[in-house]
Amino acid sequence: MARAVLADAARVAHWADAALRPGRDGASPDGKGTLSAATAERAADDLGLTPDQVRHDWDTARLAGLIEVHGDSARPGWRLRAWHRDDSAVLRGWVAFFDAWSIAYPEPEEREPAAVAEVVSAMPQVLSFLQLSAGPVPVEQLLDLLEQRVTELRTERCEVPYGPRPEPSPEPAEDTPLAPLLDWSLRALASVGALTYGDAQATLTPLGSWAVWVKLEQICVAAQSPAGNIEVSAEDMLRGCAQLRPNAARAEYRAWLAARPVGGAVTELIDAARGEDALIRSLAFEALRVVGAPAEPDVRTVADKTPLRPYALLWLAEHDGADPEDAHEVLTREESTWLWVDTAAAVADHGEAPLLVRHLESAVQPTVPALLAEVRAVGHPRTVQVLVALAAAHPDPALAKAVRRAAFQVHTGGS
Repeated sequence: MARAVLADAARVAHWADAALRPGRDGASPDGKGTLSAATAERAADDLGLTPDQVRHDWDTARLAGLIEVHGDSARPGWRLRAWHRDDSAVLRGWVAFFDAWSIAYPEPEEREPAAVAEVVSAMPQVLSFLQLSAGPVPVEQLLDLLEQRVTELRTERCEVPYGPRPEPSPEPAEDTPLAPLLDWSLRALASVGALTYGDAQATLTPLGSWAVWVKLEQICVAAQSPAGNIEVSAEDMLRGCAQLRPNAARAEYRAWLAARPVGGAVTELIDAARGEDALIRSLAFEALRVVGAPAEPDVRTVADKTPLRPYALLWLAEHDGADPEDAHEVLTREESTWLWVDTAAAVADHGEAPLLVRHLESAVQPTVPALLAEVRAVGHPRTVQVLVALAAAHPDPALAKAVRRAAFQVHTGGS
């Protein structure tokens, strides 16, 4: 159903990707991500559509994330790239279109903007009622529910807050009729494929019912955050997850992600991974595994940059279907050694001495001298601290002495 709803938008987006090739490099020929009259005519001729249909489908593609606008340029989004191979990309695109229903089907100009805003704010409760009803609901019943919810919103707005008060926004008239706005809302939601509307009743489509269920599930997940880190930054959230068991940490990642737009969340996680704390770096990529496909473009952009490259390559290998136990095979010997040192730094900072000793056994090098030689050569900024901590933790005096010697050589610049 999602593919059917977005098929025309995807067709125009694929046409633009091929026909407006300079736009792929950020040089949109039309400016501001909109189509000029000439480009719309050209697309209409190529696709057998009218220019108005092309513009409508282009706008739908933008709302669904098939086309992404960056400044004054338009580029194909990751959802368009994954359109033919990833059903989740299609569903995410449709959910973005569904979320923008009031933009996709603009309200009548004669309606009061404040009243329209109230109805848009109240519609999630109407949709939840439709989802729970699991069948046709008379419009009259939906109107009663809408009026109750709007009244609640107005009551909440009338509560006097502490502190300085902002300038009051224009209040809609209390007697503003809501029936025409409900009619507009239902027609708009029908236009995006979320429901069917006719004969004075509305019914969620299977696609609309699924989307509302997902929204409700996200609210429940966010409300059940085990560690209460929903409102904090990515780095603080990851620090809060450091002592959690893996399943509990993943639940916290899901709750944190459910409370914010996926694009901003991915950017925040990658920014946290760039910091000096190796444990935060590792946990950030665990959280990105929970994100899944939407994180792929951002992860690819950091796959050639240390210190994130080894983590990004492992993430991409697993995303492409590699077994997690075999994913390390995509790393070079040098990258594996760098990752070993980075992980050892995390253990040294946040773990216990026995863990660091056990970490020694996970090195790809067959002998300790070979490991020390390659660790010295890899140039990790925490090499000295890691080797000193390992020497202090290891019970074998001879091995500890060799490790301390290696740490001294790195510290003094020797070989």
